[in-house]
Amino acid sequence: MAGRAQPSGPAGSGGGAPGLLPLLLLLLSAAAIIPRGDGQNLVTEDVTVVEGDVATISCRVKNSDDSVIQLLNPNRQTIYFRDFRPLKDSRFQLVNFSNSELRVSLTNVSISDEGRYFCQLYTDPPQEIYTTITVLVPPRNLVIDIEKETAVEGEEIELNCTAMASRPATTIRWFKGNKELTGKSEVERWSDMYTVTSQLLLKVGREDDGVPVICLVDHPAVKDLQTQRYLEVMYKPQVRVSQNYPLQGLTREGEPLELTCAAFGKPQPTDMRWLRVDDEMPQHVVVSGSNLLISNLNKTDNGTYRCEASNAVGKSHADYMLFVYDPPTTIPPPTTTTTTTTTIPTTITDSRAGEEGAIRSVDHAVVGGVVAVVVFAMLCLLIILGRYFARHKGTYFTHEAKGADDAADADTAIINAEGGQNNSEEKKEYFI
Repeated sequence: MAGRAQPSGPAGSGGGAPGLLPLLLLLLSAAAIIPRGDGQNLVTEDVTVVEGDVATISCRVKNSDDSVIQLLNPNRQTIYFRDFRPLKDSRFQLVNFSNSELRVSLTNVSISDEGRYFCQLYTDPPQEIYTTITVLVPPRNLVIDIEKETAVEGEEIELNCTAMASRPATTIRWFKGNKELTGKSEVERWSDMYTVTSQLLLKVGREDDGVPVICLVDHPAVKDLQTQRYLEVMYKPQVRVSQNYPLQGLTREGEPLELTCAAFGKPQPTDMRWLRVDDEMPQHVVVSGSNLLISNLNKTDNGTYRCEASNAVGKSHADYMLFVYDPPTTIPPPTTTTTTTTTIPTTITDSRAGEEGAIRSVDHAVVGGVVAVVVFAMLCLLIILGRYFARHKGTYFTHEAKGADDAADADTAIINAEGGQNNSEEKKEYFI
């Protein structure tokens, strides 16, 4: 670029263009006395960078007049004068240089690099503006300490999560599964670093066994930093009794009964037994492990049967209440001589409602049978009366033809009949 000074090295570096050292001393002394202006022609931005990353500082001129641009560190040492670097720190590298911009990168940023960096423009009057580099330090370590590796159901345990050596101080959040919990945090400062410890008090139950407890860090220097511990909770058995036979219906006298006991706990229950509450176990009851069998139920078996299971944490039980009902009854069908056929149910169902319905059906069948017998008897009576009247049907006789039997011909018969009429005192009629 025309008119640009091209110094070959910084003062005291063992080489350089003649007259460069006096010029640099003059500029540095001038910079020391330059009052900070309003920076109307200079533009820059603050820089936030994570420790170990790269920070880029930019000094820009809005209306360039070919004035000299200079960048100084917080100690007001010149980092770059135009495109020349007097400072012996190779981490500073020139990214861009022109009449309107001086852009410099700083690699492997550390806490010691934090502070104000000055952009200067040698105009009349000179201008100056500063940019601030803020260095973020993520937590060095994130650890969860748990009071007990194995907890018992119902206990309250303490968990502590520690985020060490961060800048600024971290915010710690707790989660149990997907549910966020509230902890209590304490902050300790060591030099420019912060250590945060959060305490969580948690009452555990059997549903918490195997559930992760998560410690998550909110910090501008890091994203999704978290650690977790899985809860191990011991709990006493949970017992359940199921009826294998009969699958449905009532438990009736003379029928078998089979029960099964299932128990789950941590640790798994090792001791399981059956007993009869408030009474001795009947002699004919067979217990085999978790099963209870009664092959022939009777009324003396009524009562409550209990399955108990225990482990290192405690003991639990489940009850089964047995009530033995009467056996099902069978009613034989009625026998009649009528041609009417009546179907009567022979077996009563295994429920009380079924028994009542069957009894009502039997009543209707009996009434129908009686009516059929009455009808049959009436039919028989009518048949007998008809035959009787048919056999005793009478003949009509008179004395008008008396004497006709001995007549030789019809005329003689008539004469004899008339004579007979005259001799008779009266006519008589008989019905036999």
